[in-house]
Amino acid sequence: MMIKNQEKTGIVAGIGMNGEGIVKDGNQTVFVPFALPGEKIVYRLVKCSSKGNFGKIIEILTPADERVRPLCPVYMKCGGCQLQHLKYSYQLKLKQDKVKTCFKKIAGLDLTVKNCIKNSSEYRYRNKLQLPVGESDFGTVVGFYAGNSHRIVPIEDCNINSAWTATIISCLKAYMKKNKLKGYNEQDFSGDIREITVKDVSGSLIITLVTIKESLPNLEQFINLIQESLPNPFSLYLNVNDCKNNVIYSDRFIKVYGNERFEASMLGVKYSVGVQSFTQVNNDVCEKLYFSIKKLAELDENTVLIDAYSGAGLLTAILASGAKKAYGIEIVKEAVELADKLAKENGLDHKMTNIVGECENVLPDIVREEVQNGEKVTVVLDPPRKGCEVKVLNALISSNIDKIIYISCNPATLARDVGLMVGSLEIVGNEIKKAQEYTPKYNVVHLQPFDMFSQTKHVETVCMLEKIK
Repeated sequence: MMIKNQEKTGIVAGIGMNGEGIVKDGNQTVFVPFALPGEKIVYRLVKCSSKGNFGKIIEILTPADERVRPLCPVYMKCGGCQLQHLKYSYQLKLKQDKVKTCFKKIAGLDLTVKNCIKNSSEYRYRNKLQLPVGESDFGTVVGFYAGNSHRIVPIEDCNINSAWTATIISCLKAYMKKNKLKGYNEQDFSGDIREITVKDVSGSLIITLVTIKESLPNLEQFINLIQESLPNPFSLYLNVNDCKNNVIYSDRFIKVYGNERFEASMLGVKYSVGVQSFTQVNNDVCEKLYFSIKKLAELDENTVLIDAYSGAGLLTAILASGAKKAYGIEIVKEAVELADKLAKENGLDHKMTNIVGECENVLPDIVREEVQNGEKVTVVLDPPRKGCEVKVLNALISSNIDKIIYISCNPATLARDVGLMVGSLEIVGNEIKKAQEYTPKYNVVHLQPFDMFSQTKHVETVCMLEKIK
């Protein structure tokens, strides 16, 4: 019987989908974060329920060979990373196994998964920073939320973020202290600053303070602090968000200082990034990912490319140069404007058509029209974590599209969507179920994870499907 707060000793039998250790206690399973297979540990039961039992490490009696010392001083308190205690080679293997397990359990597909493409830098690789700002008994706190909570763990730096992180945090705290500003209180919705976010665009920074009101006092002090502390060009925005929810940004951005956009390039394509533009968090692995997709697509002058969820158009442009024509579909208007600018500056405006709209509303019509015109069509999907809308999948399933390349940061929703396109899964009423018998519509010919998010449980995956003729 599992009793909360009971201390037990056990051997870690395996590792779970989120990097947690799995301990067997009779017919019960206990998930223990930061424990590794083969280790003998003392743990305390912190949650016992029909949904699962969870423990907390008290002592590691026999450490595994794969265990390493985390660099971060708040690693086991902060919810940002889950795998700093594993050797990097073991992290790569874990993510490869995670993708394979998702496809087998969710979609019923036993597929070969290629080795996980590694990150050139295990630390200091992130070009985005997003930190909540709050209040505690000791004053303003800037940091990350603890796992499964909204309690902010204060930090002075973050080892997976860029080297400017500590300076940005220090400047913000100094500015807030001097002007007696408060962090956000989620209980009574009071305070001055809710979040700070930073994007690094080839060394130039886009800094956004998420605020309750339209203005902050003496913002020139914050600007001066950054100018004195960092050599990087930067812009500063306020995002006014007085909504009583957990959404980070409202639609209202106010530029306070600096350029609206900064320039960068990848795989021969020049592009611009603005305050609302989506970019991958890891430039090194992103370039490897996009190069792989270009190679897989094998585009030629007889192929029409459709890039769904296309963002600011970078991948669309990288692929458009080899295609007959290319469509980019994106819901954020600013991103589409940047994609149009990108197409023109790279001499691709005669090939690229960028459309503002929801993918589920736009994609089916484009697919239908191009297929009816007899065009050979390749579709690239890069949806948010929740995956594709059913309407998008149905449009692809009912078409004669030869090739679909799906990029995903969530192997569970990737497996679900691929299962629906292949036919191993089907929608019955409002439920998705495994098909008892089916004739495959597509073959999965390529499945490879990329370590976009080192030291964390997350993984980016590329999957390519080809139509069975």
